[in-house]
Amino acid sequence: MIWKTRRRTLDLTRHGAVMGILNVTPDSFFDGGRFAQVDDAVQQARAMIREGADIIDIGGESTRPGAESISADEELSRAIPVIRRLRAESTEVLISIDTSKASIASAAVEAGADIINDVTALRGDAAMPTLAASSGAAICLMHMRGTPRDMQKNPHYENVVTEVREFLEERVEAALSAGIARERLAIDPGIGFGKTAEHNLELLRDPAALTSKMPDRPILIGVSRKSFLAGSADDRLWPTVALTSLLRGRGVRIFRVHDVRPNREALRMTEAILGDS
Repeated sequence: MIWKTRRRTLDLTRHGAVMGILNVTPDSFFDGGRFAQVDDAVQQARAMIREGADIIDIGGESTRPGAESISADEELSRAIPVIRRLRAESTEVLISIDTSKASIASAAVEAGADIINDVTALRGDAAMPTLAASSGAAICLMHMRGTPRDMQKNPHYENVVTEVREFLEERVEAALSAGIARERLAIDPGIGFGKTAEHNLELLRDPAALTSKMPDRPILIGVSRKSFLAGSADDRLWPTVALTSLLRGRGVRIFRVHDVRPNREALRMTEAILGDS
């Protein structure tokens, strides 16, 4: 199981990868405003790299429930200077841009990004499939019902696992048709994006079911400190770490988290128990 990025190919067959979240926004649900300044963002990226992050995922637009969209110019001004600084400091760490806008993805790749993490699975911007194909970047395709503004307004599914799986299969085929090589694709069921707590739990019970027709594609999961976990956002570290361990045993390979060290330690310990160390 490999994931080919612009900089290098990740072999995820035996070892999962940790993606550190770096929100350079004023309004993200957990760390909004903490890293909105370039110096603060770069310092946080350095800390996550020291703690063992394989990937730094940089987002300039919040996708929390109820978030308002922002202009491309504003998103550019937040994310691109951080990518440039980080790439100038490190040629080793993989950099991901969390965006659904082709213009942002293009500028990010030019600045040194290796991965495009698109919460709309290439549907949010008509120019994104072509840009993604030509970029050489790895692509993460995520499931979301609606938009961040309205996605949590009474989400309904007849069978959430089947519907999410079919959506992701269709988006993989669309990406392949756009000229994106299969080994560049990862999938994300979009925990918390247009789903109730029970929907989230159903998807987490058997994430491998999502790749029954594409078992070679890695699953990326982002549950870090999300509201379906117990307590306030400040109290959700340990439920997040527990899910990292559990989900690695259930086939997930990429973990998008706020807290790198404890999640990486749980991941490596789980892999040792599984015999993948």
